[in-house]
Amino acid sequence: MPTHLAPEPVSVRAQSAKRLSFAFGRRFFLVTLLGVLWAVPAFWDVRFLLVMAAWDACALIAWAVDLARLPRPERLVVERSWAGAPSLSNNTQVTLEVRNQSRVYVSCSVIDDAPRSLIAEPPSLQINAPANDSGSASYTARPLERGDVTLGPVYLRYQSGSHFAERWARADLKQTVRVFPDLEDAKRQNIYLSRARQIELERRLIRQRGVGREFESLREYQPGDEFRNICWTATARRGKYVTKLFQVERSQAVWIVLDAGRLLRARVGELSKLDLAVNAALSLAQIALYSGDRTGLIVYGRDIQQRVGLGRGLTHMRAIMESLASTHEEIAEADHLRAASVLLQLQKQRALIIWITDLADTSMTPEVIESASRILSKHLLLFTVIAQTDLNALAIRTPADAAEMYEIAAAQEMVHRRESLIGKVRNKGALALEIAPSRLTTDLVNQYLKVKERNLI
Repeated sequence: MPTHLAPEPVSVRAQSAKRLSFAFGRRFFLVTLLGVLWAVPAFWDVRFLLVMAAWDACALIAWAVDLARLPRPERLVVERSWAGAPSLSNNTQVTLEVRNQSRVYVSCSVIDDAPRSLIAEPPSLQINAPANDSGSASYTARPLERGDVTLGPVYLRYQSGSHFAERWARADLKQTVRVFPDLEDAKRQNIYLSRARQIELERRLIRQRGVGREFESLREYQPGDEFRNICWTATARRGKYVTKLFQVERSQAVWIVLDAGRLLRARVGELSKLDLAVNAALSLAQIALYSGDRTGLIVYGRDIQQRVGLGRGLTHMRAIMESLASTHEEIAEADHLRAASVLLQLQKQRALIIWITDLADTSMTPEVIESASRILSKHLLLFTVIAQTDLNALAIRTPADAAEMYEIAAAQEMVHRRESLIGKVRNKGALALEIAPSRLTTDLVNQYLKVKERNLI
């Protein structure tokens, strides 16, 4: 997994929030309220009203002195930093630090202008910064949307230790951060699947000769060797037949094709089907690259949203992550034929195509089925449909009345149609699956490893 994904810290000097950027502190109101008590003896002696006025004047003088002691906003530096990379459905600590460059202790009430996609309500923190020192506090952000999100300024209300006066300030910490797919899930898959199974498969298959099409060595021709494997250049040099030996390919082409059309807008809990598909695509790409395969990505809606060519390495993985983070749902039906055409233009040699999509509930054959059939003539297709678990649960229920019977019958018909369509793709030679959303990542990774184990590409 690429490192340094966390946003860079940003810091800026505060500035006055508005033209009148000061107010009365809570202790000023408390002292003023106590001064009102002098009105009680004033019923018997009006001179107590003068005492009350003097009391209020002293409170006002104390407020003015405290206000003059408070540092100007420019003496406060505010910084926002991230403990890690923000990723979908994972908690990330965000720290706000106030550096006090004055000689007066300040107590700050801080509000960060964070969008609802990161946190339900703008976080409000209390930060104490001693003189010529700093203080900090943190809040937890839990992103529910991928892509770029913008955080606004930080607003401060700060007082001295006497709490008679306060100033209002604003730190323009506008920052755009990128929310990635579920990185923690990708880490779990890498640990429990790739390192446990793929390394074992590599050890078992790497030295098998006569299997696959990756050149391994030369040897003298033996009866039973295929005529097409004779190396004619070596034969001409040595004056006798020489045969090429092959081993299982360690580097194969894997394309992940992701449907971002309207069907993937359906919600499964707090996430959409597209969010779950993106998480699965990230895990697949990571494990495929770890296995030595060249991996590419196509995300499409009405047009191609994201396209990352075949490649390897951490830089290529970072490009795939950035593309998946920017993937968004579309309200229109996806153009599956366009995606298939683009893929066939990009990939001429045989490759593994992992296509994640959903099926429309229509009496006609969905376009995605026809598009998948075009790919099967050249490539191995792992055709994955995200299951409708609520529909499957309804189809197996026992009806309690006539109205519910019709609902269950309709659900059974839709389930049967989906199974027929998936079977149609499977009969044409594809590895077609319908996977529950909760098991999408795990089942897809397992199926990919089975393809590698059986050398189907």
